[in-house]
Amino acid sequence: MNIETFLSERVRRAAEALYGPLDGEQLQIQKTRREFEGDYTLVVFPLLRRSRKSPEATAAEIGEWLTANVPEIKSFNVVKGFLNLSLDASFWAGRFAEIAADGNFGQAAPSGRTVMIEYSSPNTNKPLHLGHIRNNLLGYSVAQILAANGHNVIKANLVNDRGIHICKSMLAWKLYGNGETPASSGMKGDHLVGKYYVEFDKHYKAQIKELMAQGSSEDEAKKQAPVMLQAQEMLRKWEAKDPEVYSLWETMNGWVYEGFDVTYKALGVDFDKVYYESQTYLLGKSLVEEGLAKGVFYRRDDNSVWIDLTGDGLDEKLLLRGDGTSVYMTQDLGTAFRRFEDNRLDDMIYVVGNEQNYHFQVLKLVLKKLGYADWSDHITHLSYGMVELPEGKMKSREGTVVDADDLIADMVRTAREMSAELGKLDGCSDEEADAVSTMVGLGALKYFILKVDPKKTMLFDPRESIDFNGNTGPFIQYTHARIRSVLRKAAEAGIDFSGDVQASLLPEEIELVKMLADYPAAVKAAGDNFAPSVIGAYVYELAKQFNGYYHDHSILKEENAEVRRLRLQLAAQVARVIRRGMKLLGIDVPERM
Repeated sequence: MNIETFLSERVRRAAEALYGPLDGEQLQIQKTRREFEGDYTLVVFPLLRRSRKSPEATAAEIGEWLTANVPEIKSFNVVKGFLNLSLDASFWAGRFAEIAADGNFGQAAPSGRTVMIEYSSPNTNKPLHLGHIRNNLLGYSVAQILAANGHNVIKANLVNDRGIHICKSMLAWKLYGNGETPASSGMKGDHLVGKYYVEFDKHYKAQIKELMAQGSSEDEAKKQAPVMLQAQEMLRKWEAKDPEVYSLWETMNGWVYEGFDVTYKALGVDFDKVYYESQTYLLGKSLVEEGLAKGVFYRRDDNSVWIDLTGDGLDEKLLLRGDGTSVYMTQDLGTAFRRFEDNRLDDMIYVVGNEQNYHFQVLKLVLKKLGYADWSDHITHLSYGMVELPEGKMKSREGTVVDADDLIADMVRTAREMSAELGKLDGCSDEEADAVSTMVGLGALKYFILKVDPKKTMLFDPRESIDFNGNTGPFIQYTHARIRSVLRKAAEAGIDFSGDVQASLLPEEIELVKMLADYPAAVKAAGDNFAPSVIGAYVYELAKQFNGYYHDHSILKEENAEVRRLRLQLAAQVARVIRRGMKLLGIDVPERM
């Protein structure tokens, strides 16, 4: 049952009984604000032209009719033009029974919409780092949430496997690598390739410094540095399918993909489709040619291709370099076209950092000017803030990033140390301790990142995230494990708590049922706003509320069998909703701890 719909129907009956048929008046019913008494509030102002009475008198009249004719409404109070309604315990008991019986609670009916969400989108010149972790966790969680909202979701990864950055790693390996491989070095392939990206930058800076000492300006030195000229030549050869360059590219990318797969598995994220820039940039080039023919783009004297967006309040945007090589915008045009054509998408969501806000503004506008307005308006850039550390920003060229693999390993190790110190692993076998430590370490990492509004820049503190108190993943995981422990003990004692509940709900139990009833609305709000933080806040509040209840009320030691039945059922449903909510964040919860 949708409570707002239930109340809307009853209020409409009351208003029509009192004032005659309603003609288009919209009934506004919302949850009562915390500072007022009541469960739901009716805004009476739209009904005043019918009642021809003051807001207070109208609210009181409707409240009196409802309490007299709707048994589920036990009382009301009026605050100016607002009618606060309180529902009785039997209503909430019925609602609880519905929640417990609904095997798909929180899962919306199919919407018929197909949504693709792109996340990760790594470059194949370096391993994944902390910034990629936020991207992957955000994208995967939003995909789970959109699926829970009934959409057909396609999780996509676009691998940026070509371009000048990739050529930098390739060139550095060729010049300075002495044939080193993942097998010979013992390094993960993505780490090995990243090592040579840093190596390129080291030699590039040294050459710039040398050229400047010889009298070149900094800009001239950057353009004329031998390694940069060689990298640019390598890119041209790659686009011309030079056999030697292409073979090296395939080999080094193969190393990187093997490394990425290990990291994705550790993070618990996956993809339904993987696109490669090397396969889409040519389609982008053909769209550029199409735009030139239509007069949407223009060619400059140096042979480069541009679009003038100054009339739209933007600037001029490069689409093809003078040497014919493409830029990111070129391949994004081709990729967007391919995806909408192949998948008949209703929506396309890009999970990309906020430094690319302008890029996506331009992408949508260029597609519209090319004549694809029917679907370019369905592109959404899910922009998110950067992740910073206590010591400042990360710089991949200088090798000062927080490596994703190292961070995952550190989180699991720290989780094990802290769990053991607190006695959370007492009685666990080594195998169970490993599993719980992995679950807690990754849960801490994921929750700490996802509880923050995506748009905000965030400061990541690993140790703060692994805290069994406060708004953390481990606190929520421990609450679930605590409930499962109670339920196991009930089973071991032969306590059957199935069947209809006869006991009345206490006020604290009604509050828990209300919290459970809010779960579908939280899922919907999270989907509408692409905000896993909404789910994080909801699950934390539910866990916190249950812990307060558990502290004040005995469950297994309760002597009244019907009261004990109610409390065990209530605990079981709280655990179920915690598990479902955390699953939407990509977080597993342990059975024991």
